Amino acid sequence: MPKTSPTPPPPQPTILQGTLDVMLLSVLSRAEAHGYAIAREIERRSNNVLAIEEGSLYPALHRLTKRGDLTADWRISETGRRARYYRLTADGKRRLAEQRSLWDRLSGAVNGVISDEPLTNPSASFA
Repeated sequence: MPKTSPTPPPPQPTILQGTLDVMLLSVLSRAEAHGYAIAREIERRSNNVLAIEEGSLYPALHRLTKRGDLTADWRISETGRRARYYRLTADGKRRLAEQRSLWDRLSGAVNGVISDEPLTNPSASFA
């Protein structure tokens, strides 16, 4: 009987540059949270399609804090460990609104390009 190789898992989507910031701001627009909880919430909201690694998450949180979109303070988490809790500032709320608008435009444009819609001018040449 021939051996079959296991089916490789589907490729993980790569997060486009700039989308991590808007995802972080969006999660924190609902409630303040520590980094681990933020990462789990992104996984939950994406139906486990997106996984944010610590090497991306914490530098992004620090960058958003330094820029003034977030504030943070140290507290004891629900597990009894010391954790830094992040929350959105007024500037962060404004930036989130701007980023959501940009994302809507960008995602709509990309969906228009990659959709299976027939060409509106089938005689157009792409050569």
